[in-house]
Amino acid sequence: MVAKIPQLLYLDASESTVPPYSDPFHITARNGYLPSKLPSKTLSPAFDALTDILDDMPIQKEDGRPGLLANFKLGPLINSGKLPDLTHELENLRIPGSDGFDLTAITAAFRDYSFVASSYLLEPCWETYSTNRDNGYGLGRQILPSCIAGPLVKCAGILDIPAFMSYAASYALYNYYLVDPAKGHDEYTNIRLIRAFEKGLDPTSSEAGFILTHIHMVAQTGPLIEGAVELLTTIETSRRIGQKTASITENCSNGLEKMHKAMTIIETNMERMWANSLPREYMTYRTFIYGITKQSMFPNGVIYEGQWDNKPQFFRGESGANDAIIPLLDHVCEIPFPENPLTKIYVEFREYRPKPHRNFLTYVRGKATAIGVRELITTSGDLGLVVKYLRILEHVRSFRWRHWMFAREYILKHTLHPIATGGSPIITWLPNQLGAVMDLMEDVANGSGLWAVLEEGVWNGGGSGLSESEFRQVKSIMDQVVNLRTNLRKEVAKYCAQRSSGY
Repeated sequence: MVAKIPQLLYLDASESTVPPYSDPFHITARNGYLPSKLPSKTLSPAFDALTDILDDMPIQKEDGRPGLLANFKLGPLINSGKLPDLTHELENLRIPGSDGFDLTAITAAFRDYSFVASSYLLEPCWETYSTNRDNGYGLGRQILPSCIAGPLVKCAGILDIPAFMSYAASYALYNYYLVDPAKGHDEYTNIRLIRAFEKGLDPTSSEAGFILTHIHMVAQTGPLIEGAVELLTTIETSRRIGQKTASITENCSNGLEKMHKAMTIIETNMERMWANSLPREYMTYRTFIYGITKQSMFPNGVIYEGQWDNKPQFFRGESGANDAIIPLLDHVCEIPFPENPLTKIYVEFREYRPKPHRNFLTYVRGKATAIGVRELITTSGDLGLVVKYLRILEHVRSFRWRHWMFAREYILKHTLHPIATGGSPIITWLPNQLGAVMDLMEDVANGSGLWAVLEEGVWNGGGSGLSESEFRQVKSIMDQVVNLRTNLRKEVAKYCAQRSSGY
């Protein structure tokens, strides 16, 4: 069944059988949303001028010495002409014996050019912020030179993604290598960064921990994707052959169970962020992952010299919101979001994911709606299945709540800047999504008849069809939803009042 889904053409393929011309972010069961092959660590010798600058760029280089950004020397170096315009060299990054681009090499070039672009544009902000944090960020550079803009725009066009640093193709998912490839991604200490802004080339640094934790989470998405696809194909096939609802629901459990097990591991890895990356150290390297849209550093946008008739451009910055883990669950569970400006930002973030991720999530969103996943489970009469569905929604809630705690501890306690790196309001954006999933959890509990069972307060011996462990588990989940909803409203109101921004 999976092989018939064009968006998952290589799901069951091994690394060696994925065609060399394919986008490196084609989804496989082994790597999930990570690249199907390990990212290219280096560019061809034709790009040595760029590589030399990148090696010398971080605030702390790999050898421990200060780099260009430590003394605010990157901009003057670029402006002196040390980096030639190598746009024409991208034409040589093609699959031998064909006219097709080597998208692995193109993605590596996109990563490297986006790192130097963000560093160049935001270096003045880093100088302002590091001199006196109370002064905010000041202004960034308003023009991106053609030697950076040209290659960056060309790479972005080939990959069909925006021409700015992104979560997947730049900062995180295409920015690592394995110390021992044979050990794979399961062991956190086996993963290292290729590029960094501050101290990220030191694997014990907070910048490294921030990025590597995301990679370690995404490394577990293969089983999550398989479970979601199994759930969709089971329901679709069962409906097509006219199975009764009872038979359909029985077959749904396997997919939901796979998703639950995968999310349990993903959330365990996510929780390690606290130890891997210290909150008090986040604001330094965070300076370099801001975007252009809605940011005070770029009030009139950024001109990409020689591109788009030199008209100012507005791109959103790097953000974990561009990850595809939770959007997959949003779509497969059919979580409805309120129609408001915050949800519009959520939708806009979709364009910043790699094309294969976008295509897959579009497929899931459409398929789940067409076959009615949410309605089928809610009205199935099988409360055991409803509990399994609620466990997935609880993972969404838990994930987003932890993300909210990260925002609180890493950002809100350390800066008054009102806009997140991706251009969303720092206070209200995450609660918008949190409220949506908690609303659905209550609707499902009500619509399925589960609330009535829980309101009895004690397990009734199995008359409801729930085991005692299922009853205790789902009661704990729903009690927490009620309590956290109240707490979230209070926290949002407190932070908005403190900042007088409504953000």
